[in-house]
Amino acid sequence: MPIKENLVPLKVVVNGKPVELKVDPTWTLLHVLREELKLTGTKKGCEKGDCGACTVLLQGKPVNSCLVLALQAHGKEIETIEGLGQADTLHPLQKSFIAHGAVQCGFCTPGMLLSAAALLRKNPNPTEKEVRTAISGNLCRCTGYAKIVKAIQNVAAFKD
Repeated sequence: MPIKENLVPLKVVVNGKPVELKVDPTWTLLHVLREELKLTGTKKGCEKGDCGACTVLLQGKPVNSCLVLALQAHGKEIETIEGLGQADTLHPLQKSFIAHGAVQCGFCTPGMLLSAAALLRKNPNPTEKEVRTAISGNLCRCTGYAKIVKAIQNVAAFKD
Protein backbone atom coordinates (compact mmCIF):
# COMPACT_ATOMS: atom_id res chain seq x y z
CA MET A 1 0.00 0.00 0.00
CA PRO A 2 1.41 3.43 -0.89
CA ILE A 3 2.32 6.00 1.72
CA LYS A 4 -0.51 8.53 2.01
CA GLU A 5 1.58 11.58 1.15
CA ASN A 6 2.44 10.06 -2.24
CA LEU A 7 -1.18 10.10 -3.37
CA VAL A 8 -2.25 12.67 -5.93
CA PRO A 9 -5.74 13.74 -7.06
CA LEU A 10 -7.31 12.15 -10.10
CA LYS A 11 -10.50 13.37 -11.74
CA VAL A 12 -12.09 11.26 -14.46
CA VAL A 13 -15.51 10.47 -15.83
CA VAL A 14 -16.19 6.74 -15.62
CA ASN A 15 -19.25 5.41 -17.41
CA GLY A 16 -20.72 8.90 -17.49
CA LYS A 17 -20.18 9.64 -13.80
CA PRO A 18 -17.57 12.09 -12.47
CA VAL A 19 -15.10 10.40 -10.14
CA GLU A 20 -12.52 12.03 -7.89
CA LEU A 21 -10.00 10.02 -5.91
CA LYS A 22 -6.39 10.04 -4.79
CA VAL A 23 -4.02 7.66 -6.52
CA ASP A 24 -0.42 6.62 -6.34
CA PRO A 25 1.37 7.98 -9.45
CA THR A 26 2.55 4.45 -10.30
CA TRP A 27 -0.94 2.91 -10.43
CA THR A 28 -2.28 1.83 -13.77
CA LEU A 29 -5.75 2.59 -14.97
CA LEU A 30 -6.47 -1.14 -14.61
CA HIS A 31 -5.56 -1.00 -10.92
CA VAL A 32 -7.72 2.05 -10.27
CA LEU A 33 -10.74 0.59 -12.08
CA ARG A 34 -10.57 -2.83 -10.44
CA GLU A 35 -9.12 -2.15 -7.00
CA GLU A 36 -10.17 1.39 -6.17
CA LEU A 37 -13.49 1.69 -8.05
CA LYS A 38 -14.39 -2.03 -7.84
CA LEU A 39 -15.27 -2.22 -11.55
CA THR A 40 -14.11 -5.79 -11.96
CA GLY A 41 -15.57 -6.32 -15.43
CA THR A 42 -12.25 -5.04 -16.75
CA LYS A 43 -10.14 -8.18 -16.60
CA LYS A 44 -6.54 -8.47 -15.42
CA GLY A 45 -4.75 -10.68 -17.90
CA CYS A 46 -1.14 -10.53 -19.03
CA GLU A 47 -0.43 -7.01 -17.69
CA LYS A 48 1.87 -6.48 -20.71
CA GLY A 49 -0.64 -5.20 -23.27
CA ASP A 50 -0.69 -8.45 -25.24
CA CYS A 51 -4.07 -10.02 -24.45
CA GLY A 52 -6.59 -7.16 -24.47
CA ALA A 53 -8.54 -8.52 -21.50
CA CYS A 54 -8.18 -5.13 -19.80
CA THR A 55 -9.47 -3.11 -22.76
CA VAL A 56 -11.49 -0.03 -21.88
CA LEU A 57 -12.46 2.98 -23.95
CA LEU A 58 -10.49 6.13 -23.16
CA GLN A 59 -12.02 9.12 -24.91
CA GLY A 60 -13.88 6.56 -27.05
CA LYS A 61 -10.79 4.67 -28.18
CA PRO A 62 -9.81 1.17 -27.05
CA VAL A 63 -6.76 1.06 -24.80
CA ASN A 64 -5.08 -1.60 -22.71
CA SER A 65 -5.71 -0.23 -19.24
CA CYS A 66 -2.72 -2.19 -17.92
CA LEU A 67 -0.43 0.04 -19.97
CA VAL A 68 -2.03 3.39 -19.12
CA LEU A 69 -1.01 5.14 -15.94
CA ALA A 70 -4.14 6.30 -14.13
CA LEU A 71 -2.88 9.89 -14.16
CA GLN A 72 -2.73 9.79 -17.97
CA ALA A 73 -6.53 9.55 -17.86
CA HIS A 74 -6.90 12.71 -15.73
CA GLY A 75 -9.77 14.83 -17.03
CA LYS A 76 -10.81 12.20 -19.57
CA GLU A 77 -13.78 9.91 -20.15
CA ILE A 78 -13.46 6.19 -19.55
CA GLU A 79 -16.01 3.56 -20.51
CA THR A 80 -15.83 0.08 -19.02
CA ILE A 81 -17.99 -2.93 -19.69
CA GLU A 82 -20.18 -1.86 -16.76
CA GLY A 83 -21.07 1.25 -18.77
CA LEU A 84 -21.89 -0.55 -22.02
CA GLY A 85 -25.07 -2.23 -20.80
CA GLN A 86 -26.85 -3.44 -17.70
CA ALA A 87 -28.28 -6.85 -16.85
CA ASP A 88 -31.82 -5.66 -17.59
CA THR A 89 -30.87 -3.54 -20.64
CA LEU A 90 -28.11 -5.29 -22.53
CA HIS A 91 -26.32 -3.44 -25.31
CA PRO A 92 -27.11 -4.85 -28.80
CA LEU A 93 -23.55 -6.21 -28.98
CA GLN A 94 -24.02 -8.09 -25.72
CA LYS A 95 -27.29 -9.56 -26.99
CA SER A 96 -25.65 -10.57 -30.27
CA PHE A 97 -22.68 -12.20 -28.55
CA ILE A 98 -25.10 -14.32 -26.53
CA ALA A 99 -27.29 -15.16 -29.53
CA HIS A 100 -24.33 -16.21 -31.67
CA GLY A 101 -22.53 -18.21 -28.97
CA ALA A 102 -19.62 -15.77 -29.06
CA VAL A 103 -19.22 -16.04 -25.30
CA GLN A 104 -17.55 -19.14 -23.94
CA CYS A 105 -15.33 -18.73 -20.90
CA GLY A 106 -16.09 -14.99 -21.00
CA PHE A 107 -12.67 -13.74 -19.93
CA CYS A 108 -11.98 -11.87 -23.18
CA THR A 109 -15.59 -10.78 -23.66
CA PRO A 110 -15.56 -7.38 -21.91
CA GLY A 111 -12.54 -6.18 -23.88
CA MET A 112 -13.85 -7.69 -27.09
CA LEU A 113 -17.22 -5.96 -26.64
CA LEU A 114 -15.62 -2.58 -25.99
CA SER A 115 -13.34 -2.88 -29.02
CA ALA A 116 -16.39 -3.80 -31.11
CA ALA A 117 -18.44 -0.91 -29.70
CA ALA A 118 -15.67 1.56 -30.57
CA LEU A 119 -15.54 0.17 -34.11
CA LEU A 120 -19.30 0.35 -34.68
CA ARG A 121 -19.51 3.89 -33.32
CA LYS A 122 -16.85 4.95 -35.82
CA ASN A 123 -17.86 2.66 -38.68
CA PRO A 124 -21.44 1.36 -38.48
CA ASN A 125 -21.01 -0.99 -41.46
CA PRO A 126 -17.55 -2.58 -41.22
CA THR A 127 -16.30 -5.32 -43.48
CA GLU A 128 -15.21 -8.62 -42.00
CA LYS A 129 -11.59 -7.51 -42.40
CA GLU A 130 -12.31 -4.25 -40.53
CA VAL A 131 -13.99 -6.21 -37.71
CA ARG A 132 -11.06 -8.60 -37.45
CA THR A 133 -8.61 -5.66 -37.43
CA ALA A 134 -10.60 -3.85 -34.72
CA ILE A 135 -10.56 -6.87 -32.41
CA SER A 136 -7.01 -7.95 -33.26
CA GLY A 137 -5.74 -6.67 -29.91
CA ASN A 138 -8.14 -8.94 -28.02
CA LEU A 139 -7.05 -12.55 -27.71
CA CYS A 140 -9.59 -15.35 -27.32
CA ARG A 141 -8.56 -18.92 -26.69
CA CYS A 142 -12.06 -20.41 -26.77
CA THR A 143 -14.05 -19.31 -29.80
CA GLY A 144 -11.75 -19.14 -32.80
CA TYR A 145 -13.20 -15.66 -33.53
CA ALA A 146 -15.74 -16.75 -36.19
CA LYS A 147 -18.72 -16.42 -33.84
CA ILE A 148 -17.39 -13.14 -32.46
CA VAL A 149 -17.00 -11.65 -35.93
CA LYS A 150 -20.47 -12.87 -36.92
CA ALA A 151 -21.99 -11.37 -33.75
CA ILE A 152 -20.39 -7.98 -34.45
CA GLN A 153 -21.43 -8.03 -38.09
CA ASN A 154 -24.98 -8.97 -37.07
CA VAL A 155 -25.25 -5.80 -34.99
CA ALA A 156 -23.81 -3.75 -37.86
CA ALA A 157 -26.40 -5.22 -40.25
CA PHE A 158 -29.26 -3.99 -38.04
CA LYS A 159 -27.91 -0.44 -37.80
CA ASP A 160 -29.11 0.41 -41.33
